Amino acid sequence: MAVQSQEMTFWDHVEDLRKCIIRVAVVFLTVTVVLFCFKDFLFDDVVLAPSDSSFWLYRLFGLDFSMSLVNIEVSAQFMIHMKLTFICSLILCFPYIIYELWCFIAPALYEREKTSVRKAFAFASVLFYCGLAVGYYIIFPLMLNFFAGYQVSPLVPNTFSLSSYISLFTSTIMTFGLVFEFPTVIAILSALGIVTRDMLQTYRRHAVCAVVILAALITPSGDPFSLFIVTIPLYLLYEFSIVICRKADPALVNTLEDDID
Repeated sequence: MAVQSQEMTFWDHVEDLRKCIIRVAVVFLTVTVVLFCFKDFLFDDVVLAPSDSSFWLYRLFGLDFSMSLVNIEVSAQFMIHMKLTFICSLILCFPYIIYELWCFIAPALYEREKTSVRKAFAFASVLFYCGLAVGYYIIFPLMLNFFAGYQVSPLVPNTFSLSSYISLFTSTIMTFGLVFEFPTVIAILSALGIVTRDMLQTYRRHAVCAVVILAALITPSGDPFSLFIVTIPLYLLYEFSIVICRKADPALVNTLEDDID
């Protein structure tokens, strides 16, 4: 397959890329139109669900929390509807985008490389959705509960705009979706021989400190419970990266040591 890829001209690759982009665009626009028609479900049952006291996390810990949102801009609701529709379409189309990307680069890879990259791409979709789930069901409600109850003074009541809620929602969910791609990056670097399992194990203590700092930045509340809830999945990502990472090749290690000496 690699030989066949070498026989293709530059314009052949451009044509393949053009077809790939067109297919992705058609699927993305189709999903966007369908989601746009399901506005009530998208907002009432998904996006705005964490703002109600019936959300599962609040019921689980007995939190009496709910918040009301206001709109203070003329066109904000329509623009937010469009923005959320595009973001949710991108989330739903993510596996297909990954598939099209794989189809585009696969002919240029050798069989040994295809196996590693194929697994990494499969991991990418699974981990992305796991990150979205953690961000939506755990992290975002905790952040929302903290911000809703925080006041600099009783004289200043909290009134939340729809725009600020959506901004916090999208940034939190997408951040965790991307953060959960860390094992995928490690898997690719491991397949290329850049990162090894021994290397990750050696820097485990440093990783713990980095994870705690990252968790503290993500959770503004600062209470031990929220910090613990965020730290656990982030640290498990690091341990999972160690599991999927390859061990160092002894011959390569000896060669590197000889070069250093």
